[in-house]
Amino acid sequence: MHIIFKSDFVQDIFFNLTTAQWIGLSVLTVALLVQLIYYLFIYLKVPVWEPNEVSESLEPISVIICARNEAENLAIHLPKVLEQDYPDFEVIVVNDCSGDDTEMLLAELKLKYRNLRSTTIEQDNKFSHGKKLALTIGMKAAKYERLVLTDADCYPASDQWLKEIGKSYSHKKLIVLGYGGYLTKPGFLNKLIRFDTLFIAMQYLGSAIIKRPYMGVGRNLSYNKSLFFGGKGFSSHYKLKSGDDDLFINENATGANTAVCLAKESFTRSIPQSSFSLWAQQKKRHLTTAPHYKVGDKWLLGLETFTRMLFYAGIIFLLIVKWNPWILLGFFVFRMLVQLTILKLNMNKFDEKGFWLWSPIFDLILPMIYLFFIISNSLNRQRNTWN
Repeated sequence: MHIIFKSDFVQDIFFNLTTAQWIGLSVLTVALLVQLIYYLFIYLKVPVWEPNEVSESLEPISVIICARNEAENLAIHLPKVLEQDYPDFEVIVVNDCSGDDTEMLLAELKLKYRNLRSTTIEQDNKFSHGKKLALTIGMKAAKYERLVLTDADCYPASDQWLKEIGKSYSHKKLIVLGYGGYLTKPGFLNKLIRFDTLFIAMQYLGSAIIKRPYMGVGRNLSYNKSLFFGGKGFSSHYKLKSGDDDLFINENATGANTAVCLAKESFTRSIPQSSFSLWAQQKKRHLTTAPHYKVGDKWLLGLETFTRMLFYAGIIFLLIVKWNPWILLGFFVFRMLVQLTILKLNMNKFDEKGFWLWSPIFDLILPMIYLFFIISNSLNRQRNTWN
């Protein structure tokens, strides 16, 4: 009797299904399997990765920082860059049309730091430009082949930042991708920003580890000067406001020429946006670059988001068509446990704290926020075209 009961139960759950339940279960299973592939074979690579070899020679480095009205940030963060424990490096600050005390501050710092150089772009009301021009000017002024890029509102986590990046240039690597996190502040928005930043890092660093690099972040990025000018710099996407980091890497990075630097001493930290509207402006600008990625990279990113939402939609659909809610709960809990475990390992790797238990919520709402931003960008582009 007991055996017959168990058999009947299995038949009711997995065999005596309506067409709608079969479709829903099939969709849910496929979505879960794809999600597990991303988590186990890409995101898990990051916390368990260790470099096979490191460079034995530390070649000279030029650090490029573009600054527009960043005197306050430069006063706080620039000394931490200038005081790196590295044998031979220069720091070039491109003062990009600043109207504050940036020029005066740089003059004062030059008296103390002999490795600080600067160049200034004067305001021209007849000509507007973005960060890409300032970066190009800074790279042309650089004395050394190896370039390291960061922002004026960033600071290195330690005085070993440049040394860790320099050591990553082994086996003729031309690009080094690093991690740029944000400072921990109170509030829901800060948790959301840091989760978003960590998840993006899990994606682009994990992909680079499996020899599929597709982007980097300008807060912590390094590549060779000859690669930049040999690849015609930003010429293919110069008119876009964003893309000085991810689009350049998308065009020039390969599995053979790209390294990752994941030592905790190599991280940078930045000041996060303090309001949702400012963060939204930043994200909407960044999202304009994604359509310009290589087709394979767009599929890699799009499939993860699609199957994530399909997983949630499959559970809701199966609840509507009255399939077993306890097994659906098992599906949900299983994926969540895998997600939380791998996310926690990545948080430990990148010294992130305070949003682990929030991650299931962020995992659900971020794709919807992104979709809203993409639609907003599309509508604004149409309005600009009509006008």
